[in-house]
Amino acid sequence: MDNLLFLLIKSFRPKQWLKNMAIYAALIFSGFFFYQEADKAPYFVTVSFAFLIFCILTSSVYLINDLIDIESDRKHPFKKNRPIASGKLPIPIAVFNVALGLALVFFLSLGLPTFFKILIMTYLGLQILYSTKLKQYAIFDIISIALSFLIRVYAGAVVVNLHMNVWFLLTVISVSLFMAVGKRQSERTLLSNSHVEFARVSLKKYSQRLLDQYTAMFATSTWLTYAIFTFQSYSGQGVNLLYEKFPALYFVLPKTLQSQKLLMLTLPFVIFGVMRYLQLVYEENKGEAPEDILLKDKPLLTTVFLWILVVIFVIYA
Repeated sequence: MDNLLFLLIKSFRPKQWLKNMAIYAALIFSGFFFYQEADKAPYFVTVSFAFLIFCILTSSVYLINDLIDIESDRKHPFKKNRPIASGKLPIPIAVFNVALGLALVFFLSLGLPTFFKILIMTYLGLQILYSTKLKQYAIFDIISIALSFLIRVYAGAVVVNLHMNVWFLLTVISVSLFMAVGKRQSERTLLSNSHVEFARVSLKKYSQRLLDQYTAMFATSTWLTYAIFTFQSYSGQGVNLLYEKFPALYFVLPKTLQSQKLLMLTLPFVIFGVMRYLQLVYEENKGEAPEDILLKDKPLLTTVFLWILVVIFVIYA
């Protein structure tokens, strides 16, 4: 029984829940992280509830994906060790947990806005379509991954009715496309080194030169769209707070450095993060599992942590 529970948890892929943190993006950058309307739960609590729902949903989707790909996974040099593909987790138990997970998602979503429910259904439909068709077609497979991140961001926004900056949305799209291409880069290299036939049909449609072009394009758009987003993030209190808290420093600093767009301070972290990710993909071939990179690579993990601290400080402190 304990072994079966372990296999189920492994199939749920809890490390992948890290991707669902995108649900908090709109809440953090809107400045409403600590906001609470009268007679309602704090925004943070509501978004965290949405995060829980998406964790259950994504785990159910991973089970569906493993059931659909059971035959192809058995031919893959690494995926063949997954619980369902290896035969260690019985198919009926996996099917039961899919039904249970989706039922739980439906029940927990009853009290949330209609548009949130629509996004949940859209995400589920997209993932099923991806597992059955889209991931076999070049370009469409990468776009599908980007859309899944975009849906998460929108879900976190609509559940508390927040507005999102268009440049921020473009940043999210660019980052997700960048990571998806990096994943394809590493998959292609790993399978080529293993001297086996590509398990994913779409990989045959990506030459190394094409993937290099895609990587360069989305790496550039990631930091550039984020830069424009920070340039447009105007804090009217920036200079006034500097004058009130540090009057001596205010008069010493040249006007060039007395910026009211303090979110620009986070840009160096994003540029370094993009460069480090490229290094990991090209030099160490670690792009196949972005969540593992973020959790295990100390330079990148430190960069993300510092970026979050500076963002929170600029917006809320």
